[in-house]
Amino acid sequence: MTAPIPVTVLTGWLGAGKTTLLNRILSEDHGKRYAVIVNEFGEIGIDNDLIVDADEEVFEMNNGCVCCTVRGDLIRIIEGLMRRKGAFDAILVETTGLAAPAPVAQTFFVDADVREKTKLDAIVTVVDAKHAPTQLAESAEAQEQVAFADILLLNKTDLVDAAALSALESLLRAINPTARIERVQKSNVALDKILDVGAFDLDRIVDLEPQFLSPDGDQHDHDHHHGHEHHHDHEKDHVAAAGIASVSLTSERPMDPQKLLPWINALTQERGPDILRLKGILAFPNEPKRFVVQGVHMIVDGDTQRDWKEDEPRTSRLVFIGRNLDRDELDAAFKACAA
Repeated sequence: MTAPIPVTVLTGWLGAGKTTLLNRILSEDHGKRYAVIVNEFGEIGIDNDLIVDADEEVFEMNNGCVCCTVRGDLIRIIEGLMRRKGAFDAILVETTGLAAPAPVAQTFFVDADVREKTKLDAIVTVVDAKHAPTQLAESAEAQEQVAFADILLLNKTDLVDAAALSALESLLRAINPTARIERVQKSNVALDKILDVGAFDLDRIVDLEPQFLSPDGDQHDHDHHHGHEHHHDHEKDHVAAAGIASVSLTSERPMDPQKLLPWINALTQERGPDILRLKGILAFPNEPKRFVVQGVHMIVDGDTQRDWKEDEPRTSRLVFIGRNLDRDELDAAFKACAA
């Protein structure tokens, strides 16, 4: 049984720079074999000189990569790719400018064949540094794409000044405190920063310290749990008005798995459409290992991970990103799950 192939779901607003990124993957000499599944070939405008072989749905590029369209069912396409000669290093699935990435992400959990051969690696959202503030203010979809991301590719950073960039990052953090932000220009990101990064690998979720940006650039709120809530109230309110925000919960007391896991399960089943993402690192009594949980909508996965280190405080953290989340209600329910 070969190792499952990592799948990156790429999303982002029209014009944010996804096409530039995909073109780089299909044409650069990176020595890897990637399969790129796009919505429309037209948008990408594949350079004919780079095409070695093309049938109706699939273009083979001279750098070894393969490009195909989501004409039909995503599952059928992936199964087709798996039958091709030679293994792929990774698969990228581009979702259109407006589509929510969740259904695409869920495909990789739901279909047994796909699950066996592939693993969802990360959801990457390309953000246009110049136009994002307007897009986030006007569009629920734009916020949703930020909310879903494991990695935010903040593109076109050369078009805005430092203050605007800093304000935008605070805004992105208010929506999604757990995503990693990569600042780039012209989509020029090192591919190993976005491909095969293991964002969905429960063993590789190391830290959920809320990294809220403060004026001095580095403030982690170790001492006071509510400290980070007052910093960016105006931005938070601005985003909250449109409905998507994050809630970070912490507890110094170990959690009772018999209470906590059923609660998370019930909550995601009942409020699934509102809970876009959740991530948690949890301490259980008499359990030397950290329990890590994460989910997209109603699909939640959890497992014990590495041991808690000697000097590591056994703090349980749970982060929800979604709509209509009542912090006090969630906090009370979370605290009630303490052992």
